[in-house]
Amino acid sequence: MDEKKALRASLRKARRAHVAALNERIKALILLRPPAIVAALAAPGSTVGLYHALPEEAPTRGYAAWFGENGYKVALPWFADADAPMQFRLWANPHDDGELEPGPFGARQPHGDAAEALPQTVFVPLVGFTQDGHRLGQGGGHYDRWLALHPDVTALGLGWDCQLVEELPLEEHDHPLHAVITPTRLYGAL
Repeated sequence: MDEKKALRASLRKARRAHVAALNERIKALILLRPPAIVAALAAPGSTVGLYHALPEEAPTRGYAAWFGENGYKVALPWFADADAPMQFRLWANPHDDGELEPGPFGARQPHGDAAEALPQTVFVPLVGFTQDGHRLGQGGGHYDRWLALHPDVTALGLGWDCQLVEELPLEEHDHPLHAVITPTRLYGAL
């Protein structure tokens, strides 16, 4: 869909400019831990799915460390190759990038021998989002397909405030999010 492609390009440009303008000391403090209302969505001791953020995506390292330190299992997306379906695999120590390897789409992922996992709560990257939780992803459909197979999972977005849009072109397969968390606000059904 050409409309989605043009919107992705525009939102990526805005996101790139936003991240470039952030002071590095301030950037290091952003999204260090989930707000209490968000953390409460994950049952104690459950598995939480995160993504290993690319440089311009909302950071997840603070969330990974916080969940790992508070008794949750942390899982990341894993792909056998670029054509394989997305799975989640455990990241045993969210403080150690040595347990990760480059994935086929540029993000780091657990090694292939890491245990498979089924997170009950998943934090999803996004290119754009609406106040009511609709999401524009990278365009590969990996999360939408995975969420369609796991409808009971609580899906939450992480993003920058500059990624908020009034509306998005939606398709039948697009999976809405329970909420979206930015450095300044919570959007959605919390």
